[in-house]
Amino acid sequence: MAVGLSLRALAKQVGVSAQAISKYERGLDIPSSGVLLRLSIALDVKVEYFFRMRRVSLRTPAWRKRSSLPSKMEKSILSQAEDWLERYLEVEDLFPDRPDVSPACELLKNVKGPVGSLDEAEKKADELRTLWDIGSDPIENLTELLEEKGVKVGLVEGPDSFDACTFVTEEDEPVIVINRSMYGDRQRFSLAHELGHIVIEPVNGVDPEKVAHRFAGAFLAPAEAVRRELGGHRRTLSIYELHLLKHKYGLSMQAWIYRAKDLGVLSESSARNLFRQFRLKGWYRKEPGDSLPVEEPKRFERLIMRALSEELISESRAAELLGKPFAEFWREVAEKHDGLPADFGS
Repeated sequence: MAVGLSLRALAKQVGVSAQAISKYERGLDIPSSGVLLRLSIALDVKVEYFFRMRRVSLRTPAWRKRSSLPSKMEKSILSQAEDWLERYLEVEDLFPDRPDVSPACELLKNVKGPVGSLDEAEKKADELRTLWDIGSDPIENLTELLEEKGVKVGLVEGPDSFDACTFVTEEDEPVIVINRSMYGDRQRFSLAHELGHIVIEPVNGVDPEKVAHRFAGAFLAPAEAVRRELGGHRRTLSIYELHLLKHKYGLSMQAWIYRAKDLGVLSESSARNLFRQFRLKGWYRKEPGDSLPVEEPKRFERLIMRALSEELISESRAAELLGKPFAEFWREVAEKHDGLPADFGS
């Protein structure tokens, strides 16, 4: 559950049995209005949540996490993802001009294929860049690119041991959820890594995580761009040079060292020396210099604003879809966008 309550703990707060809660979840019984109100308070959701037309059940994800992520937190992340996606799909359903076939479903059909080595993962990244007509240039906003191509991207609350995970809906649409508290470079690499899980079918016993890592690095900084920026062979790389490249390509300094090593621009020993420097100075956790800004998915929000503007939904319905009071939403907008007034949205 999104709030991290066990079935028994939730039942105690609401004043019913755990068996009753289980029946509500499985659609075998309907709670009374009083129980609904207590459930909404305990789960910190509006009562309207229980009357949603859309319900989703996401398939088992590929977790990008450290082994310390407890099962209870995995369930919380899954619950948050399903709640967000239900709201997302409901607002999409308001627009009849939405394509019947998701571009992301087409992505799976046209690009997804077997990968049996790290070199093949590199080629898969180049193939996708060619299909999306982005050449070898830096990707300014990876989140916007994925949303444009039909991949749904959402932010969830999670511990530092959780980065991101990929789900597939019952309609075979890919969904990526990421930890909202990450630095921008870690976020972008996690998104590219999850994109790798979407388009790669590991074969010949290759490690799915290793090929997804190689895909991510190649997608964010293609081999052509790496050699253009660094040259054919280097004995070392300067810290400031790595910092500038990080901000140009949205790829961390340490990931740039890996790219240079993987492509033979740096020798294994040269790369080890650089990584040793990062460890000794504590830069392996937070790299020196200013961080990359975090990217935020905006398509869902734009759809809600469109529906509100076209009077397809009320402000209270918009608030329920946004998952927060409307006044709070506009306060956040004003803080992010130089005092943009709430009545600007009217």
